[in-house]
Amino acid sequence: MRDNFIKTLVEERSKDDSIMLLTGDLGFGVLEEFEELYPSSYLNLGIAEQTMTGIASGLALSGKRVLTYSIGNFPTLRCLEQIRNDLAYHECNVTIVAVGGGFSYGQLGMSHHATEDIGIMRALPNVEVLVPCTNLESELITKEVIASNKTSYLRLDKSFDTETDDTDSFKYGKLRRFRKGSKYVIIATGGILEEATKAADELKTKFNLNIKVLGCHMVKPFDEKDLINNLVDADIILTIEEHNLVSGFGALIGEVLFRNKVQINHFINLGINDTYSGEVGDQKFLRNSYKINKEEIIKQLLNKI
Repeated sequence: MRDNFIKTLVEERSKDDSIMLLTGDLGFGVLEEFEELYPSSYLNLGIAEQTMTGIASGLALSGKRVLTYSIGNFPTLRCLEQIRNDLAYHECNVTIVAVGGGFSYGQLGMSHHATEDIGIMRALPNVEVLVPCTNLESELITKEVIASNKTSYLRLDKSFDTETDDTDSFKYGKLRRFRKGSKYVIIATGGILEEATKAADELKTKFNLNIKVLGCHMVKPFDEKDLINNLVDADIILTIEEHNLVSGFGALIGEVLFRNKVQINHFINLGINDTYSGEVGDQKFLRNSYKINKEEIIKQLLNKI
């Protein structure tokens, strides 16, 4: 996703010289092409993310389309006050890009595990929250957020591409169907969608069950009507996220269902159960450790079907 983001950003800058990229001393080996092609549109502010965010607000208020870039929690939690007071309150045209959502940087420990960011960022007024599920979506969403003129949070992770021939065409802000079905529905946000599609494929092969898999790339603003339209005849809904269950994606879906009085027989949330990871390991290892994987999806669905 990161590479697709940078490729798209380079293309968009060739058409719009108001685009600026700011980084907090990260992205070596990734951002060089942008820096070499557009040196006047690139700033490395060093390990000073709060300063980076303040400068981004000034540039945006001067008419620039600004993107701040760092890994894990560094561009969000480290400078939350600046995001709230300098960017969101003033509705600045700044996209905060976090590379390494969830357990992407699992080997570096809990300081690099971005597992509370969706809930925190969606709690801020005037902030869009975007979580691409696939490599293709990371490209298309990058184009949209640059043109949006809003404060946005773009969360990228290191998962594999899950585009298939069954995928609905991309519509910005709308859920996408990755597998067909009606009664049993999995809804995922971010790259952990790959666990959902693998589970659906195995349930189809071994048990002849058609599992509808939906990917959500826009957490805020969230299209409630679109969700409800996708849940006609649903009996079981399972949400999965690489994030804390408290204030996370599953909580959002639950809020929408309750607010709209949608009757579902079984509603299952898979995510991190309000804890910090005391383990280190790659993304797959930590997903398995915290039971946000294909196997747990299958187990939970079969227990309810």
